Amino acid sequence: MTAHTEEAGVPTPTVEGAGDAPPRTDRSERLSALAQQHGALVTLVIAMVVASLSFDTFLTGDNLENMALSSAFLAVVALGMTFVIVTGGIDLSVGSLFALGGVLAAWGSRYGTVVALLLPLAVCGLIGLVNGLLIARVRLAPFIVTLAAMLGARGLLLALTDEGSRTYLVDKESFFATLGQGTLLGVGVPVWITLALFAAGAVVLRRTRFGQYVYAVGGNEDAGALMGAPVARTKITVYTLSGLCAGLAGALNAAWLASGVTILGTGMELEAISAVVIGGTLLTGGSGFISGSLVGVLLLKVIQNVINQIGSLDSAYQQVVSGAFLAVVVIAQTWLGRRRRVL
Repeated sequence: MTAHTEEAGVPTPTVEGAGDAPPRTDRSERLSALAQQHGALVTLVIAMVVASLSFDTFLTGDNLENMALSSAFLAVVALGMTFVIVTGGIDLSVGSLFALGGVLAAWGSRYGTVVALLLPLAVCGLIGLVNGLLIARVRLAPFIVTLAAMLGARGLLLALTDEGSRTYLVDKESFFATLGQGTLLGVGVPVWITLALFAAGAVVLRRTRFGQYVYAVGGNEDAGALMGAPVARTKITVYTLSGLCAGLAGALNAAWLASGVTILGTGMELEAISAVVIGGTLLTGGSGFISGSLVGVLLLKVIQNVINQIGSLDSAYQQVVSGAFLAVVVIAQTWLGRRRRVL
């Protein structure tokens, strides 16, 4: 005996007793969603287990501390990048803003900690604001706008440092230096700051109306506007936030190094994008996770650390492995997305 059900307005025959078909479909969809959201975390755990079994020095306190500190600065940049990519945008200026923020912080540290922190935040946040205005109001392509900002910020950096020949130093006895070099409960202060920022970012993205607007703009900009989402204001805010995060990361890095190093930040925008995408955020926008971006950063740093532990491999292999891994993740995301749409 047969019965009929309707899906999308079209009657389709079903065999009586086949009531387990919808659960299987739902189960497959849930598994696809879990793979997209937590695949990077599973890979990170596997990589750390393999590394700890292969290298005696991997799980030592010094090595873990160095990985945590080096991850903290990239993670702060990736935090701002997550908001941008969830809206369907891209920010190529963060690497230059990171370096510029470090130089401005080192220069401002002679006038106190407040100036050392506020100056890079103000300048980098302003550049992010200009990016947002050009993208949201003038409707220019994010790629072109942020590429121009990347070049402009790097040019400003060179102007401030006499073509890179001048390096501003931070007094190691100052409170500002403590923000980069100090520890709390045996963990570096930058790591605590990063964790606090990610906790706040997760709450904002998942639990606030602004976070809903970010997802709406990235999912379907026109539909979001029809539902009342302030599209332009949301875009302006996320690009400003990205600039602020890059400037803050640069300032913390300057405090850690006790100097404003001019050659830093090259390629960091690509690392940040890679970490965000590896963490499960779709480049097409509309879907993403703050925690996933942190996992993506840690996974990249573990890969780099393992290559360094091997010793016989050139550092260039870090880029090769990271690029290959990113390609695999993007292919997997595309496949999972198509599978969920089919289901």
